[in-house]
Amino acid sequence: MSTTQSDRLRGLLEPLVAAKGLDLEEIEMSKAGKRRMLRIIVDSDEGVELDACAELSREVSDLLDATEAMGEDEYVLEVSSPGADRPLTEHRHYIRATGRLVKFQTSDGGELIARILEVDDEGMDLEVPGVKGRKATARRIAFTDIAKARVEIEFNRKDKKEEEA
Repeated sequence: MSTTQSDRLRGLLEPLVAAKGLDLEEIEMSKAGKRRMLRIIVDSDEGVELDACAELSREVSDLLDATEAMGEDEYVLEVSSPGADRPLTEHRHYIRATGRLVKFQTSDGGELIARILEVDDEGMDLEVPGVKGRKATARRIAFTDIAKARVEIEFNRKDKKEEEA
């Protein structure tokens, strides 16, 4: 998708998405056979439920049809939340990942797997799990030292609600 079309779609859709209390994370356009696929990724601090995606999909479809922003060609619209393993790229992504285990690629080429404890404007306080019976250790990492970050899937992770109980 051209930058101009992406910017135009973002400008059109962002107010609608924001009115629903959601963040417009990504707009992707790809080919799906003879049709085009428009994928809109939304998120919020509380996550996004399926019903919210369905409702937003209807409203986005109506808006796109009314403005002819997608032109005359057919397209398939998909509105969804980001996957569990999506890259963390924005400050708000790190805040939302607080309490989660994250794999960091550092700017010096190193790798670190740690749990995010707290996020501020400069970086994060982490808990690095202990190996072979050792205790976990605390560590601080600055945003400027992060090349890439992605949440690790934990099958036995305790939910925040369970921890508070």
